[in-house]
Amino acid sequence: DALPICIRVMDLFTVKPLDKETILENARATRGRIITVEDHYYEGGIGEAVASAVVGEPDITVTRLAVSHVPRSGKPAELLKMFGIDKDSIVVAVKAAVTQATNSK
Repeated sequence: DALPICIRVMDLFTVKPLDKETILENARATRGRIITVEDHYYEGGIGEAVASAVVGEPDITVTRLAVSHVPRSGKPAELLKMFGIDKDSIVVAVKAAVTQATNSK
């Protein structure tokens, strides 16, 4: 079920220093859509840093995927799925972002 969707992947690696200009450049190249995915809590992570960096920028939206509740033991694939940060969850987020951008034209 391949779709012709072009994306960019940035590995920010760390919250500080955050390369705001590169984030904005890539956001504009993808029609203002940013999706962050991280394997820890929403608070204090890359998603929060990116959202803070682009707040007030016109026509940029940030969707954040992260761990939403207390983790537990398990196989990596099971945990990624449980927290909604597995490949299938990312595909759903990308499709939703593309649909929103298409519908807002």
